[in-house]
Amino acid sequence: MTVLDPFIDAFGTAQQWLFEQAVQPALYTLGMGNLLEDAFDATGWLLAGLLQIVVMLTVFRALERWRPAEPLTDRAAVRTDVLYTLIHRLGVFRLALFFTLVPLWNDGIGWLRLQGLPTFHLDNLWPGVTDVAWVSLLMYLLLFDLVGYALHRAQHQFSWWWQLHAVHHSQRQMTLWSDNRNHLLDDLIHDSVFVLVGLAVGIAPGQFVTVVVITQLLESLSHANVRLGFGRWGDRLLVSPRFHRVHHAIGIGHESNGAGTLGGHNFAVLFPLWDLLFRTAEFDRPVEPTGIRDQLPDQGGRDYGRGFWAQQWLGLKRLAGRG
Repeated sequence: MTVLDPFIDAFGTAQQWLFEQAVQPALYTLGMGNLLEDAFDATGWLLAGLLQIVVMLTVFRALERWRPAEPLTDRAAVRTDVLYTLIHRLGVFRLALFFTLVPLWNDGIGWLRLQGLPTFHLDNLWPGVTDVAWVSLLMYLLLFDLVGYALHRAQHQFSWWWQLHAVHHSQRQMTLWSDNRNHLLDDLIHDSVFVLVGLAVGIAPGQFVTVVVITQLLESLSHANVRLGFGRWGDRLLVSPRFHRVHHAIGIGHESNGAGTLGGHNFAVLFPLWDLLFRTAEFDRPVEPTGIRDQLPDQGGRDYGRGFWAQQWLGLKRLAGRG
């Protein structure tokens, strides 16, 4: 028995209860009994999202009230971020992916297996060591964090991708809700890569959920409106709100070598190790305004949209070169 087993067992019990009491009866009522197995997995994502929101509303919100990084002056923008969070954390976006692209991903990986692609399990890499639950979890966290770092660099490096990712950076009022403020097409590309990597390395579904939940919770914390760092060495071990706020700072976090040049600093999602290794880390900067330079009135005052649909539409227009 490992230290993780009681939590895994408790989560499984809660998932089974929620499925039997709510999801399963609803499916039978709707005549969708053929989806029971997949719906059980979806229930796990729903439960994980609910637990995250509880942590966000209690722990992270308390931190924001304790020591805010800046006054909250645009609550309407924050409410839009709440909508993004509910769509993603409660599984609405993931459910849409499940019914559209996940079957294609599974078929593609299955075809590659038939063509001789070997099955690789990261937790079998070092028998007796990597098959220990917490060791394999840490390895998967490192692997997916490296993938996340690479994707994040690409979002800032390629102009077409930046036009979508700019939705995330256009928030001038960063809060614990800001992590999921993304263009849906941006999320589609990002999540597709993560799922494909997960299928390729053979991560177990339960481990994948755990990796995603840990990552999302720490991302919510890193976006929180709180003056909080983890100290000189802690900030080099784990991404803090202070470290990530630099990434959102106007003209610093997402620009390099002068105004308007794509690039930036502090791309890591969980571990600043990658920023240190690839020389994109920026430490010890003061709290600065967040957003995008061309949003400023003296820089053109570009409109990135106020509400969810406006932000999505303007993102597509920018992608088409008409924004």
